[in-house]
Amino acid sequence: MKILYSYKTEKERAELAEKLSTHEVIFHSGPLQSGNWSGAGIEGLCVFVNSPVGEAALARLPDLKLIATRSTGYDHIDLTRARARDITIVNVPSYGEHTVAEFAFALLLAVTRHICPANERVVRAGTFSPDGLTGLDLFGKTVGIIGTGRIGKNFIRIARGFGLKVIAFDVFPDSTYAQAEGFNYRTLDELLREADIISLHLPENKDTHHLINRPRVEQMKKGMIVINTARGSVIDTEALVWGLEREIISAAGLDVLAEEGNVVDEMHLLFDPHPQAAALKTLLSNHYLISHPRVLITPHLAFNTKEALERIIETTVDNINSFARGVVKNAVP
Repeated sequence: MKILYSYKTEKERAELAEKLSTHEVIFHSGPLQSGNWSGAGIEGLCVFVNSPVGEAALARLPDLKLIATRSTGYDHIDLTRARARDITIVNVPSYGEHTVAEFAFALLLAVTRHICPANERVVRAGTFSPDGLTGLDLFGKTVGIIGTGRIGKNFIRIARGFGLKVIAFDVFPDSTYAQAEGFNYRTLDELLREADIISLHLPENKDTHHLINRPRVEQMKKGMIVINTARGSVIDTEALVWGLEREIISAAGLDVLAEEGNVVDEMHLLFDPHPQAAALKTLLSNHYLISHPRVLITPHLAFNTKEALERIIETTVDNINSFARGVVKNAVP
């Protein structure tokens, strides 16, 4: 099978060249929207979340039969257009449920104990003064988990180990698991009023887009801490900024941002002859967050461990090889 593979590092390219040696693989550095590539005869496409597969990309791939994303989420793929052409879409449904949960909790510890500014003070200023770095105990606080899939459940286990009271919201509550782990489900509005901390673990779709918006920020318990390792757009960035300015939100740990690609490629957005006003406003709000003293931002890093990357590659290769043999594994529902 002829495959177009969008890769990030030379190490990844070398590893995949060996593992997919039975196929004709054309490697493309970076996301699909960058550079020139030919889609002639391409039957398989392998991408990560930084490569949107929309109308333009699909139009350049007339022979495409398979899209294999090296991620659990698939909101970067135009499912409607792909399915209209009977293109099979497969993902990696389980690679980082422990990995991402651990990182989310690391963000929580970092923002509540001011770990990053404390380290910066020592390294840059050479001072060991604790002034202005008074933190918070987690023990006894209430954490609200929004989304209790694999990652959310692992976050719950960690939180209980720290002595946090857990409440949760999910459109499909797992009451058996809740009883076993000793927590209760709430409506989203109830959770926002009760929790001292929220951690988001849900996919991006039409129902979750801007799930945390201005009206919901207004309902939050004053002093809320927000942790997001899911997708940037589940939070309305302007609402988050509004909440920080009024100290309804006391701190945020964010591994994802809405329009995060444009934070890096901002010149393209700013000088686009037809800029999207909403995207530009989000970009400016993101820059506000990056420099905010009560916000910790990391570069979509939660999945990035040696073990998780190995699981991603292993599952992706198996997905492609299985499809070539006529067997579909891990099809996107």
